[in-house]
Amino acid sequence: MIRLQDHFTFTLRSLTRTRFRTTMQLVAMAIGVLAVVLLTGIGEGGRRFVMAEFASLGNDVLVMLPGRKETTGGLPPLTGEGTRDITLEDAQSLMRISGVERIAPIVVGTSRLSISGLSRDSLVLGTTQDFFNIRDLAFSQGQAFTTRQGSRSRAECILGATLRDELFGPKRALGQWINVADYRCRVTGVLTDSGTGFGFDMSNALILPVDNAMQIFNTEGLFRVMIQIENIDAVPAMTTAVEQQMKLRHDGQLDITIVTPDSLLSAFNNVLLIMTFAVAGIAAISLLVAGVLIMNMTLIGVAQRRAEIGLLKALGASSKEVRLLFITEATLLATSGAVLGMLIAEFILWGLRFKFPEVPFATPLWASVSAIGVSAIAGILFSWIPAQKAAKLPPVLALQAQAGK
Repeated sequence: MIRLQDHFTFTLRSLTRTRFRTTMQLVAMAIGVLAVVLLTGIGEGGRRFVMAEFASLGNDVLVMLPGRKETTGGLPPLTGEGTRDITLEDAQSLMRISGVERIAPIVVGTSRLSISGLSRDSLVLGTTQDFFNIRDLAFSQGQAFTTRQGSRSRAECILGATLRDELFGPKRALGQWINVADYRCRVTGVLTDSGTGFGFDMSNALILPVDNAMQIFNTEGLFRVMIQIENIDAVPAMTTAVEQQMKLRHDGQLDITIVTPDSLLSAFNNVLLIMTFAVAGIAAISLLVAGVLIMNMTLIGVAQRRAEIGLLKALGASSKEVRLLFITEATLLATSGAVLGMLIAEFILWGLRFKFPEVPFATPLWASVSAIGVSAIAGILFSWIPAQKAAKLPPVLALQAQAGK
């Protein structure tokens, strides 16, 4: 009977004696696990980033978009297109609904900004003062729009932090005039650096009063309307009330879509999770390839070590012990390769987090545990046939091998 210490000593000597074969098996398994852990980490980082961006909107905000699946045949939340525009008057009428606290109509486009010989294309967002309250945006300088409710909008604008730095540098921005296509506006405020949120990169945006933006882009339709409600528990009732109000204004046709943050987060979460699992599944194929390589290498090892196996059996090693030696060798290789691949993947993810700090690249615990577990199981399964073949070799092969030398 082989002692446990001798068992592992024999295994380690076998691995170090065939360095090339050992290295190839380590590399194969490391690449397989590297692919699984790295791709899963990137997918999970993207999912967390998107979920955090949409979660920043808050649970008390509904989003109304033009169009409905039954009338457009598409997905309104993605296209924002419908058979009939949502007008500014439609949006303002929602304030008559009991339970609606604020509304923020939004128009979005891209336009060229210019000042003192400098120019660049930028996101231009038209909205009202309530938008800043709904999105909880803070100002590093100045204030929000000074136009009073119901009054004609003044020629004023708000700058994102990055846009302000690019246009004015160290110079004072407040009170300066900016040309937006054929329109001029005076800077009345600068936002703090809030990054991207709900699809808008606010740090690179110029924000105008909504009616001024509608003139610039020559449109009467809104891109979307944010609706902040007073009671979070009343989301279903408020959704129905908004739909009924829009049906009254659109001749009895329900041609808008109301999106709640919870439903949007759930939909994106499900889609991104499926994508993460799909990527992990594709990467797992490399583990299968690595397992086949381990089996082939083990078969070659059995063929090359027939005399060694016969000698072990001649000295009293049982078939079970011989089988266990080869399975231990393959499992140790697979597990070591898995750990190596996981360490390399984590190092790459650390580099990605350093390069893109806003995206939380991180491998889920289930992916890391599964990768190592599957690697160990692959080592056992794919080495079973070669180990079984080795266990069935008769001891007389040792004498034949020695006689043939």
